Amino acid sequence: MSEIPSEPKIRIENLTKIFGAQSKDALKLLQSGASKDEILEKTGCGVGVANANFTVDSGEIVVVMGLSGSGKSTLVRCINRLIEPTAGKVFIDNQDITALSMNELRRVRLTKLGMVFQNFALFPHRTVCQNTEYGLEIQKVDPAKRREKAVTALEQVGLKGWEDYYPHNLSGGMQQRVGLARALALDPDILLMDEAFSALDPLIRSDMQDELISLQESMRKTILFISHDLDEALKIGDRIVLMKDGAVVQTGTAEQILTNPANEYVERFVENVDITKVLTAESVMIKPKAVVFLSAHGPKSALRFMQKQGLSQIFVHDEKHKVIGYVTADMASDAVKRGETELHHIMQTEFVSVSPDTPAADLIPIMANLPYPLPVVGPNGKLRGVIIRGSLLAALAERGRNNNA
Repeated sequence: MSEIPSEPKIRIENLTKIFGAQSKDALKLLQSGASKDEILEKTGCGVGVANANFTVDSGEIVVVMGLSGSGKSTLVRCINRLIEPTAGKVFIDNQDITALSMNELRRVRLTKLGMVFQNFALFPHRTVCQNTEYGLEIQKVDPAKRREKAVTALEQVGLKGWEDYYPHNLSGGMQQRVGLARALALDPDILLMDEAFSALDPLIRSDMQDELISLQESMRKTILFISHDLDEALKIGDRIVLMKDGAVVQTGTAEQILTNPANEYVERFVENVDITKVLTAESVMIKPKAVVFLSAHGPKSALRFMQKQGLSQIFVHDEKHKVIGYVTADMASDAVKRGETELHHIMQTEFVSVSPDTPAADLIPIMANLPYPLPVVGPNGKLRGVIIRGSLLAALAERGRNNNA
């Protein structure tokens, strides 16, 4: 029986925002195919977002990016209706946000949405902990309970011990951590992050990106992250939504956008990206030609598999199909000569492996002196594939040709 796909956490349908007094006339022009510039010239209205469509799945980080004026910040503010959309719909958990009354909208904002802005927006007269508690205070949460939640959130972002300091005592990066903690303290389903790290110095910004990735491994929040920085999008995004002149021009994974750009604008946007930072172990691995099972095979059958497939080594699985070691052809041949019948006497249990999402840039030094193909192992311990130097170099060369074509 096939699995029924779950509804996306966020669904954007034909979302449009037009600024100006003649927005209705401008909307008609937009729907008839007029460009942003034509609409501005004819009506004096500015198109902020034009018929945007995309989804965000539960637990996914989607980065909406584009140059200044592309409409990305307007779009994120339409999602929680800080800016009222002109047309289209926004669904959160299949609920139409654009149809809610202000009281209903307020409840959704307080219970499902957390927002982190580019400017830290901290109250200078409140302590770090009091700033973090603010949303809970608005919800009228008991003081002791909100203090507990705020302290937990501050610990999550690495600010344990700073609860009673004031914002002016903190660096810019630390202040942004308070802003993130304030959103996390509400325990929202969804985080909307609008250029959250853009005001930070490059090194602190990189640290905050790492912090978000680390937090996401345990939190599994649904995150819509707005950025103008392609490197940032490639680093943290599960998928990227690329905007130009208010319209979505391409949606996909970093590799999809990099290797198959939708148009010339996207090509120019990504032309200087280092391909090794985008490709992952999963995209360059190959299927293993053969494996053996510790409970079912011995040195002789392992050697036979290797000889038949032209392998110099083979990975060993346990009864749960988890990879637990490897055996080389020389080891198996010597064991056969000695009359041994079990693999566990000769199996090498210490081996290097990588996860499917390991960047290709990290694979090159790992494989430099590795005497066996690099196994790609999923979170369940099962072998997903193997990487040999030839397949890695071929994949990099192929993507490089596609980029330069």
